[in-house]
This record gives sequence, structure tokens and C-alpha cells, in this order.
Amino acid sequence: MADRPAPQAGGILLAFFILAGALIGSIKGQPTIGVLVGTGVGIAAALALWLADRNRR
Repeated sequence: MADRPAPQAGGILLAFFILAGALIGSIKGQPTIGVLVGTGVGIAAALALWLADRNRR
């Protein structure tokens, strides 16, 4: 067994930001735009976590 730490899970960030974007978009009357913005922010957050995890190893 290697002594490397377990990788972090970025999928939860993606799911959270999509749902948050849909909720905020619905409140503002633009749920589709909210989902798209949430998806973009979630992808950026998951990518940042992946890059940080990659550098940690």
C-alpha cells in the first residue's frame, strides 16, 4: 500500500454549485442561466481542487 494521501472528491462541489445556481436563478426568475453559471463555477472549483490535489502528491 502506498503512503500517498487519498484524492479529494471534487464532484460534490460541482453538484452543490449547480443546485445553488438553479436555486438562485429561480429566485431571480432565470433558472437556466443560474444552472449554467452554477455549472461553470462548479467546474472551476472542481478543477482548482483537482489541481491542488495533484500538486499535493
